[in-house]
Amino acid sequence: MTITRKELINKFIEFFKTKQHKEIPNASLIPSNDPTVLFTTAGMHPLVPYLSGHPHPLGKRLVNVQRCIRTGDIDEVGDATHHTFFEMLGNWSLGDYWKEDHSNFTLKY
Repeated sequence: MTITRKELINKFIEFFKTKQHKEIPNASLIPSNDPTVLFTTAGMHPLVPYLSGHPHPLGKRLVNVQRCIRTGDIDEVGDATHHTFFEMLGNWSLGDYWKEDHSNFTLKY
């Protein structure tokens, strides 16, 4: 079975919506309100305040697709597996469920 990028992203988002996750928008590649980094380098980066305990306006279960820029291994960029840009799919529990409970979230495509 062949699946396109768009189909995979849609299945991922829709699956987690069935598990009471709210979809959050992609954040800017240039982080706002964070002078410690130049670019968004991981899917969790825009969620740091919420992962640190602040409540998210959409709740405790979130799902997103975050565009990121690779910087940690910039010297490797250009080979068969290292690129400067990628999208990270993420499902997030902000203190709602734990790793043991995550086994109930098996995505099949």
